[in-house]
Amino acid sequence: MSSAVVKTALSLDGIRRSYGAVVAVDDVSLDMERGEFVTLLGPSGSGKTSTLRLIGGFEKLDAGTIRIMGEKVDHLPPYQRDTATIFQSGALFPHKTVAENVAYGLRMRKVPKPEIEARVKETLDIVRLGGFEARFPAQLSGGQKQRVALARSLAVRPALLLFDEPLSALDLSLRLQLRAEIKRLHDELKFSAIYVTHDQGEAMAMSSRVAVMNRGRIEQVGTPEMIYHQPANEFVYTFIGESCCMPVRSAAGAFADKADGKLDLTLGRRIDDGDWKLYVRPARFKLGAEAQALPNRLDAIVHFVEFLGDSTRFHMRAGALEVFADHVGHTGLKPGDKLSLGWRDDDMQAFR
Repeated sequence: MSSAVVKTALSLDGIRRSYGAVVAVDDVSLDMERGEFVTLLGPSGSGKTSTLRLIGGFEKLDAGTIRIMGEKVDHLPPYQRDTATIFQSGALFPHKTVAENVAYGLRMRKVPKPEIEARVKETLDIVRLGGFEARFPAQLSGGQKQRVALARSLAVRPALLLFDEPLSALDLSLRLQLRAEIKRLHDELKFSAIYVTHDQGEAMAMSSRVAVMNRGRIEQVGTPEMIYHQPANEFVYTFIGESCCMPVRSAAGAFADKADGKLDLTLGRRIDDGDWKLYVRPARFKLGAEAQALPNRLDAIVHFVEFLGDSTRFHMRAGALEVFADHVGHTGLKPGDKLSLGWRDDDMQAFR
């Protein structure tokens, strides 16, 4: 099938993989357009890495179908699939120079030597490593090694790039730098990519779409904005971003905590009687006088305070509830002070 008429870079149709009694990937389906950057995001054991390995051909399917650029690849080994994988370690050859590492995949594909030299130079310039051609991996920093690994994958111009948590072994400052670098390169080159991570910040900052995985299944697929603001269920909401959970019991318009102690809680929208978990992002709370004009309010007592740099986090108690809120600016609040918390209706998610 001609790549000129194929819009779908990757299609997963009901793929499944189990290891004995453990089902690692359970009926996963996903279509990805050419030029998209799709992240598989989830906790350890959610199936994201197993899904990536199935796409790359490093694991065998138990069921389902994988198509890359419209071609069925279930039966093909990794080296015959039009993919390139960037691993957590970088997986560079220590005895080869930067240029030789980048050229390796091209040589395996029997690309003519003059074209290899041109592509190596072009790709190293793209990842801002021009002039590093003669260095060996031992002479590079961790971030530079990952950029060489990225250059090696980009040089072969695969239909699909596979990223297996490539930044997880780096320190925070390097992770942030390379995250921005990969985002820049995707915006410029429009390559198709599947990226695996458990880091929400990476997923939200880099992706065209995010597939949130849990227990071998995809819980929700959407843009980062959709995943954050319109979660499909409680798991997605609690996994994406930080949230404050308030378990309450509703009865005839009155509210109690989990120990059946009465709460000074007012909700702007009615919820049915029964047990609920109310979630609010800590930065969405308003404190004190600002809370009084809002439809949802809770009276609480400051328990302790954390200084976070750009903001201050107030840990509070309301009956048996433990609540925390982030506030920018000085309030003068201290442990033992009473205050009101307020939030808007659309800042709250309620789950039973």
